[in-house]
This record gives sequence, structure tokens and C-alpha cells, in this order.
Amino acid sequence: MDAHSALTLLEAGLNQCAVVIDRDGGLLVALLTAGLVGGSTHCAGMCGPFVLAQVTARLEQVPASRMSEFHRLAGAAVLPYHLGRGTTYTLIGAAAAVVAGHVGALPGLKWLSVALLAFAALFFLGYAVKGLTAWVPKLDGAVQRWWGDRVSRLARPLFGNPTGWRGYGLGLALGFIPCGLLYGAVAVAAASGSALTGALGMAAFALGTLPSLLAVGLAGHLAGRTWRSAVARAAPVIMVVNAGVLGWMAIRMIG
Repeated sequence: MDAHSALTLLEAGLNQCAVVIDRDGGLLVALLTAGLVGGSTHCAGMCGPFVLAQVTARLEQVPASRMSEFHRLAGAAVLPYHLGRGTTYTLIGAAAAVVAGHVGALPGLKWLSVALLAFAALFFLGYAVKGLTAWVPKLDGAVQRWWGDRVSRLARPLFGNPTGWRGYGLGLALGFIPCGLLYGAVAVAAASGSALTGALGMAAFALGTLPSLLAVGLAGHLAGRTWRSAVARAAPVIMVVNAGVLGWMAIRMIG
């Protein structure tokens, strides 16, 4: 493939992404804000220890005589890990949307997208209203014991030197850790029925979770708690708005 063909292909891809953003902007924004709120109220506590373990291991690889501010920031940001985690979320979103799109196209199953959006709306509403998420641990507890242990066992050897491709591989693996918030986000992505929309939606969700985890990596749990307390004040309102947007999209599909 020559340079001209590559540029043409890239332009076509960017144009298609622009069409998706224009058409499904509400869904993408809902997932971005869900990641922002969920990252502050949930992910920082659940994934923060993974981030801090990598920060410690990465900085231990650099001799004190060579330690610079760049090394400190690069080690604390653990960007390969976040890129790997985002890749896993993106692939899950694309796969879920493809499956839901094909199943929803079957006779009598056109309601699937509506059901997925309604589920996600109730899920996000549950994060806003205290007590409505009591069923979440029951939903993923058995899966977490079985699947989570296997993912952790696979990822454990990568913690020794989580740099470069190893850090990326660690993010790929830990992206499969069972997580209730992730289920809700995947339901939204799947409801689109489009692989590209599902992928972009989950990429937006991963991007939303990034600030709180960067805060944990750069300044430890104290900064993570400070960030979470700031976002937590607005979290219920944001999640209620998200639930309303998704519910409205489900009603539009019915009409």
C-alpha cells in the first residue's frame, strides 16, 4: 500500500468516525461521563492498587542516579497499561455491538437494543440513588470469583517489570477483570448494534476513567480521594442525566 492509498483509507476512516459521532453523540457522551463519574467513585478504589503496584515496580527499575522528573512522571502515568485497558474495552464494545446487532436483527428480537438501553439507564440510575445497586454484587460475585482469579493469575507475571509491551499486556489482561460498572457501559455500547459505535463508545468510557487513575498514579491515593470527593458532589446529577438520556433513546427506538 502506497502513501496515497494509506492517506485515502485514513481519511475514509476519519469521515466514518465523524458520521458516528454526529449520529450517536448522545450515547458517546453518556459513556464518557459515566467513565468520568465511575472512575472517580469506583475505578480509583478498585483499580488504584493495580496502578500503584505498577508505579512502584516501574520506578524501581530506574537507578537513583538516573532518576529525573520525566522518569517520575512517565513511571507514574503508566500509559501503556491505560492504552492496553482501553484496547480491551474498545474490542469488547465492538464485539458486543456486533453480537447484539445480529441478534436484534432476528425476527421478534428487535426489542434487544431497547432492553439494553433500559438496563443501562437503570444501572446508572442505581449509581445515583443510594440503595439501588444492592443487586450488583449478586450479579457479578460468582463471575468475579471464577473469572477474576484466572485473569489475575495470567497478569501476575507482568507486574514484575510493567514497562513497554509488558505494561500494555497487563492493561489488556486486567481490562477483563469483572466490574459492574463495565457491564453497564458494555450494555450501552451493545445497544448501538454498530461495531464502530460500540468501539468508540467504550473508548470514550475508558477515556473518562483516565483522570482519576492518573491522579492515583501521579500522587497516590490521597490525590485520588481528593479527586473523587470533588466529582462525587456532582456524580448523582450526572448519572441521573445519563439515565435520562439513555431512557429517552430507548423510548425513541420504541416509537
